[in-house]
Amino acid sequence: MISIQLPDIFQEKYEKLKPLIRQRLDDFKNVSESKYFYELCFCICTPQSRASSAMAVQLELEKLGFLNNDLDPTPILRNNSNYIRFHNQKSKRLVLIKEQWIDIKAVLDSNLSGEEKREWLNNNINGIGRKESAHYLRNIGYLNLAILDRHILKHLVTCGVFTEVPNISTKSRYDSVSKQFLEFSNKVGIPMDELDLLFWAEEAGVILK
Repeated sequence: MISIQLPDIFQEKYEKLKPLIRQRLDDFKNVSESKYFYELCFCICTPQSRASSAMAVQLELEKLGFLNNDLDPTPILRNNSNYIRFHNQKSKRLVLIKEQWIDIKAVLDSNLSGEEKREWLNNNINGIGRKESAHYLRNIGYLNLAILDRHILKHLVTCGVFTEVPNISTKSRYDSVSKQFLEFSNKVGIPMDELDLLFWAEEAGVILK
């Protein structure tokens, strides 16, 4: 039987990075509402592309005032220095979220729970699934919404939570794995959002978002 625990190498890294991880989560809580739209642009761009490239695109769109100006984002996503895969499709999605922004912001400003807001985003925004809707809300300060991708799942296998990378292709499977991730975080005494950034730091070498 595989032991469910945080391996020593992760425990040591967590103790070292804990102040930076917590500062990063505080940064998310303090993101200005004026940046909410551009954080969503980041999450539209991230699937199958580097987070650093998506951040570069986000900053460029913000600099150009994409939300309030009529411009085609495709050349920005296609730029060699911050290339985004499937840039044509993602550019169309960026235009769509701009058109939807009044409705999206109304949901963000509502009294719905974080889970309910994630469900709405998942169901109403093209290109945002359960993972990216959770990712987006975490990046603007919401907690306890599991951001499951292959890197996180791989490390949950390493920690003994699963014997193999689990299938999260359906809502019920995603939510079941999310619940087990949360239970594991409670067992080891480290909040799930902190574990997420810890696992990502292991992959990327830095704490991004």
